[in-house]
Amino acid sequence: MMGSSSKGRCSSYDYSFKILLIGDSGVGKSSILLSYISNFVHDLSPTIGVDFKIKMVTVGGKRLKLTIWDTAGQERFGTLTSSYYRGAHGIILVYDVTRRETFTNLMDVWAKEVELYLTNRECIKILVGNKVDRGSERAVTTEEGMEVAKEHKSLFLECSARTRENVDRCFRELSSKILEVPSLLENGSVVVKQKILDKTLARKEANNGGCCH
Repeated sequence: MMGSSSKGRCSSYDYSFKILLIGDSGVGKSSILLSYISNFVHDLSPTIGVDFKIKMVTVGGKRLKLTIWDTAGQERFGTLTSSYYRGAHGIILVYDVTRRETFTNLMDVWAKEVELYLTNRECIKILVGNKVDRGSERAVTTEEGMEVAKEHKSLFLECSARTRENVDRCFRELSSKILEVPSLLENGSVVVKQKILDKTLARKEANNGGCCH
């Protein structure tokens, strides 16, 4: 009989990945996250501090637990702490296609911070231009976004949190790419983490028992 215990949920996926949403305030990070998690979007007031949501998905036949961290509003109080970046498997760098300064800041500020604090050096990055539904107000071309993404060895996609265009695709492509990197797979593997935990517990038990040869 299937239960709803946290232990049951914990064992129901193959990999657990930490995904970060970063970029200037107001580019739509929280809206992208809400659109992806609940298929519902409305105008949100800025998030203060750091929030995260969990989404269970199946990609490439693998069951994934995505823990998606949102920093909307945090950038107004200074740069994010290094602990926020620790252990990240994927990073979504978001800019607003109607506000050119958000695109410039992504490279001048956020990309540099990512390089400074990342612990998983093979972490997958995707550059995302949001608000394509406001085409008449566009200030950054698709070609410019593609070029910068290429320079920074990142994936690239344009989306609209409001219409949900390409929102699912953004997370799916990022997850697919993470699944191609052996070091990230090992880092996010539930099986590997369980083996490490089992070894740690066994070592503690041996020490507590005063075992000798």
